[in-house]
Amino acid sequence: MSKRDLLRNVLAPFRTLLTLVVGVTLTLIAAPIVIVIAKVSPTSPWIERIAHVWSRAWLLAAGSPIEIRGGENIDLTRSHVVVANHLSNLDVMASFLAVPLPIRFLAKKELFSVPILAPAMRAIGIVEVDRAARAAVHEKVNQQAKQLVDSGRSLIIYPEGTRSRDGKLKAFKKGAFTMAIAGQIPVLPVTIHGTFQAWPPGRSLVKGGKITVVVDPPIPTEGMTKEDTGRLAEEARMVIARRLAALDLESNDQDPRPGD
Repeated sequence: MSKRDLLRNVLAPFRTLLTLVVGVTLTLIAAPIVIVIAKVSPTSPWIERIAHVWSRAWLLAAGSPIEIRGGENIDLTRSHVVVANHLSNLDVMASFLAVPLPIRFLAKKELFSVPILAPAMRAIGIVEVDRAARAAVHEKVNQQAKQLVDSGRSLIIYPEGTRSRDGKLKAFKKGAFTMAIAGQIPVLPVTIHGTFQAWPPGRSLVKGGKITVVVDPPIPTEGMTKEDTGRLAEEARMVIARRLAALDLESNDQDPRPGD
């Protein structure tokens, strides 16, 4: 174990406490403000500003500086379906900071039972998803997502469906790509690296560490039909898989050898 990893392990209990205190406190403060703003103007840019401050505070408390690459690939004048790999609870914060668009995401229904957080998510248009739901409910989710895009906002979806428990990229579900093709909306591939090490899923301790997010050029969907859904999903997955492999190599090259 390197000295850096040893230090992260020693600091993890203190970093975890700081992360939870800062994150929960800021959420309790921001949620009512966002609810009021959304009632006045659901598309107010202040919602994004608050989301960015909230996200930055979480990552700062977690000891996770973020590096963002490829911002020039984002067309700020139109909506996108943003797809990203999913590794940690910190992915949402990293996504908000990396993609300077008014983005909303799909959230599992369990989060909508959390007091204060639930009404804030509903107020800004976060879409509730029941993974065990029948087709009729999925159609309702698709309608809500379409309404968001029609209002000029973008949608971020983690097409693996859940956080990776081993840090490896899983198969992509087709829902995000079905939505993109139906609306002829470009798919924006986003690769998140480092959040798994910073706060692994199923683990209570926050260890921190650098997070890198890479935004690749959007994949156009103009002219595609539902028969192209599988091909589009695989193309986006390959972009993210290649980026993850390159970032893994880069991270390994930068890691000090044990005992250094």
